Amino acid sequence: MEKKFLNEIICGDCVKVLGEVKEPFADLVFSDPPFNIGYKYDKYHDKKESNNYIAWTRDWMTVCKKVLKPTGSFYIAIGDDYAANVKIIADEIGLFMRNWIIWHYTFGQQTKSKFARSHTHIFYFVKDEKNFTFNDAAVRVPSARQLVYEDKRANPAGKMPDDVWDGFSRVCGTFKERAGWHPCQMPEKLLTRIILASSNEGDWVLDPFSGSGTTAVVASKLGRRYTGIEISKKYVKESQKRIDNSKDKLFEIAPAIDKKTVGRGSGIYGQCGAAYGNPAGD
Repeated sequence: MEKKFLNEIICGDCVKVLGEVKEPFADLVFSDPPFNIGYKYDKYHDKKESNNYIAWTRDWMTVCKKVLKPTGSFYIAIGDDYAANVKIIADEIGLFMRNWIIWHYTFGQQTKSKFARSHTHIFYFVKDEKNFTFNDAAVRVPSARQLVYEDKRANPAGKMPDDVWDGFSRVCGTFKERAGWHPCQMPEKLLTRIILASSNEGDWVLDPFSGSGTTAVVASKLGRRYTGIEISKKYVKESQKRIDNSKDKLFEIAPAIDKKTVGRGSGIYGQCGAAYGNPAGD
């Protein structure tokens, strides 16, 4: 893998850039592509003919799979309109689905003629259905049995989050986390869960649609290597500033959980487990 990719945001088209890579290098890919819903980004108008958008989706998914290591994981965030297409393409190119996650967020898109949209689909795929990284101890959360009912039968290490993710708000314009120069910014805490679960320290994380740079920021904070790809020179420049400014800064998390309640030895509680929303029942 060329050194110029290491811990860099590359300016270019991800299909072209990754198409020229000869060997797999990524341990984890997180992709939050344009949803084809009409946004005007700095260098991209998110409005293609449906068939063209689906063909383009196949192209970038294919090159991402090509650069993914045999044991790698591939997460894709996508809206309602093309979620089914992403699943079909994944099946056709040989990815294996582990979860179809629903990210339910607050501050949804308000509407007048239909129910407000307040979720995004996040697909969790792997390249090898039996050999992949998943650090369950890093992402366990306290259960209602622990925090509410004080049930001694509860697993002291906590429970696995389910596949409906609450507690991760969209990053709105008034939030301190908001960079301000990009229209769509993923929350750092959501990327924290994904990166902790599906990679180890020193692993290489790729984001083919780097945008505001959230994936790279979180990967850097968690001791992972990273590569972002972004077609906008402006977004590349601003993302690099954001990464530089975030170095050595801790995550802003919820107040620490009472260790007497949750028990001992669960890695996520010591890092950012409390940031993962309200506890759920066992």
